[in-house]
Amino acid sequence: MYANIICAIDGSDLSTKALRHAIAFAAKAGGKVTAVTVTEPSVIVAPGAEIMMVDTSSIIEDLEAAKAESAKKILADAHAVAAEAGTTIAGMHIANSPAAEGILHAGKEIGADLVVMGSHGRRGLGRLLLGSQTAEVLAHTDIPVLVIK
Repeated sequence: MYANIICAIDGSDLSTKALRHAIAFAAKAGGKVTAVTVTEPSVIVAPGAEIMMVDTSSIIEDLEAAKAESAKKILADAHAVAAEAGTTIAGMHIANSPAAEGILHAGKEIGADLVVMGSHGRRGLGRLLLGSQTAEVLAHTDIPVLVIK
């Protein structure tokens, strides 16, 4: 029934827990898992920018490179979790997207029939409530979502 599972990961303990659930679920269902990590667009806010000129191209390039490296590490850690479980997974990095949009895009791109994700991500506010990105995915997908707490 759930042959193509995506699991949203962000390097947090909760997303690793969600990945472990996705891997175990896929093993029982005979499915495969794609770990998806999303990096948001780089934005520079400079008060008073209307009166000064700053070449931000190198700053943006450095930010993008750092985010790509972080995503690479998050996916490598996910592959290690899968190896510990005696299996393999696919990995996908969606760059320059809000997290929920990236997860939804990945789900459509690979034809996922289940999304597994943590109840909240790395952001600090609202840790006791359903995370905003999780709520966004739930509100905008027709794919079943398994939320891990």
